[in-house]
Amino acid sequence: MSKFCLTVSCPARRGIVAAISGFLAEKGCSIADSAQFDDPDTRHFFTRISLESEEGASLEQLQQGFTAIANEFSMQWAIRPEDEKMKVLIMVSRYGHCLNDLLYRSRIGTLPIEIVGVVSNHMDYQKLVVNNDIPYHHVKVTPENKAEAEAQLLNIVEESGAELIVLARYMQILSDVLCQKMSGRIINIHHSFLPSFKGANPYMQAFKKGVKLIGATSHYVTADLDEGPIIEQDTTRVTHAQSPADYVSLGQEVESSVLARAIHAHVNHRVFMNGDKTIVFPPSPGSYSATSIG
Repeated sequence: MSKFCLTVSCPARRGIVAAISGFLAEKGCSIADSAQFDDPDTRHFFTRISLESEEGASLEQLQQGFTAIANEFSMQWAIRPEDEKMKVLIMVSRYGHCLNDLLYRSRIGTLPIEIVGVVSNHMDYQKLVVNNDIPYHHVKVTPENKAEAEAQLLNIVEESGAELIVLARYMQILSDVLCQKMSGRIINIHHSFLPSFKGANPYMQAFKKGVKLIGATSHYVTADLDEGPIIEQDTTRVTHAQSPADYVSLGQEVESSVLARAIHAHVNHRVFMNGDKTIVFPPSPGSYSATSIG
């Protein structure tokens, strides 16, 4: 039995669900999991359906057959194999906690991605990455060579076939050209202190201000720095008795978890762009949610 994932976004109107379900029934498919949302503000409809082809309809047959419905309702849509792993390129600078976490989750199979390379502007994690049988690309970035470095990065993206770029605490700003070229396909992680604590050492700034919650935000990258559509967020409590080092340690744990959950949602096609925000459908009951690795 073949399993596929159907994603649809389109202007809201009557008959969409009936058309989709009728088509799937006609093709001998059953619905294993379904989520939908009709946004009254944007008047847009979103759905994600996990389906099983019980009578052997192929991916090509489903795609060809669905085209007429998609055209009728002006849909943005895709039908993909459910178990297809997305090719991911990770970028990192000198903080390695998110990189380590993603390498481990990928290796044990709890994050369904194929890491096709790691790009860094430093050499700190070359041995770690190579020991995981993953290509390591050192792309040095200076004020004088930014254009050259980004051209090299684009070559790596194209040659590796990367479908998603993950900024796992990569501390260089990407150009508007790259952000537009990879729109909706670059995910970043940062501490949730922005914009309250800008600049160097935000955890020390937070410590000095006596904050009670620290956290992290994962979002798509746009030309507006740290203002892209949010995918996932989380926080953890801290107290006056904890040190700046505790803040950093707890913050890094939250960053790793939030980034993993955002990637998990994206590669499982549960995230839909909706203007300046996102629609994120939760995992089905009983499925892995990338909350923990224990």
